[in-house]
Amino acid sequence: MSTQRLAGLLATALLLAVSPGSLPSPTRAGTCAASDQSPSPHCCFTHPDYTGTCEVEPAKDETCSSILEYLNNPQSQGKVYCSSTTLRGGWKSVSCESKTKP
Repeated sequence: MSTQRLAGLLATALLLAVSPGSLPSPTRAGTCAASDQSPSPHCCFTHPDYTGTCEVEPAKDETCSSILEYLNNPQSQGKVYCSSTTLRGGWKSVSCESKTKP
């Protein structure tokens, strides 16, 4: 196993070991431009192998941070984000730009 792959697996294990409640609030690394405390924020993410920007409206029990953690966890499955993509790891949170009609 390569050193880089091992480092990635260790980082993932560390993320899984940290409970969301132990992270500082309200601003956490990986959150999108919308506050995690907004009534209905939109979260936007990009990935080098995903065309365009993935925009997600979190459910009541989700935050932009929790969705980003899911997308970057190589073992996550069962949720439908970003057109049901199976891409795991390499996702980054980006600002959601307002969409205007021409």
